[in-house]
Amino acid sequence: MLTDDNNDEDVSLFDAEEDAGKRSKKTNIRHPVASFFHLFFRVSAIIVYLLCEIFSSSFIACMVTIILLLSCDFWTVKNITGRLMVSLRWWNQVDDDGRNHWVFESRKGTGKQPAADSESRIFWIGLIVCPVLWVVFAFSTLFSFKIKWVPVVIMGVVLQGANLYGYVRCKVGSRTSLKNMATNYFGRQFLKQALSKEEES
Repeated sequence: MLTDDNNDEDVSLFDAEEDAGKRSKKTNIRHPVASFFHLFFRVSAIIVYLLCEIFSSSFIACMVTIILLLSCDFWTVKNITGRLMVSLRWWNQVDDDGRNHWVFESRKGTGKQPAADSESRIFWIGLIVCPVLWVVFAFSTLFSFKIKWVPVVIMGVVLQGANLYGYVRCKVGSRTSLKNMATNYFGRQFLKQALSKEEES
């Protein structure tokens, strides 16, 4: 049984984040190594998937390489780049009764250094675009009847989709927050339309 938790407490992220404020700002990217590896594994997995039949005749070698790159990407994004680049983290914990609890946290407070816009942009673009590409690969694999590639593209969708889901939940909060956000948005749109019609008449 899955239970969702939303913990709003401040989280203790890497100590390097506090030290980052002491260093002089030479660029907008405060964590260039994290930014590099945020994109490296996921883009490498896509490139290997697209080009492996050209360079290698061994399906097993290609499949293992892609799954290793996807696994490294999942671990890196979940445990390192999310914390450093956008101050978000998520994880699953099992309580004494054996129930799973999903925990989604975002760091907040006055002591927090805001995430650099360029880092945040790199993080979210990489997080959103790559799972979309794996979904496209999944459909193209099915329609072209390359059935042997189906497990590989499903791994890509699942691993990168899990990180996307976790970080979106961290960013916007619990399901009730998502509902409230949608309700507030549509309410504001309705109010704007009503006010503009009154002004016209």
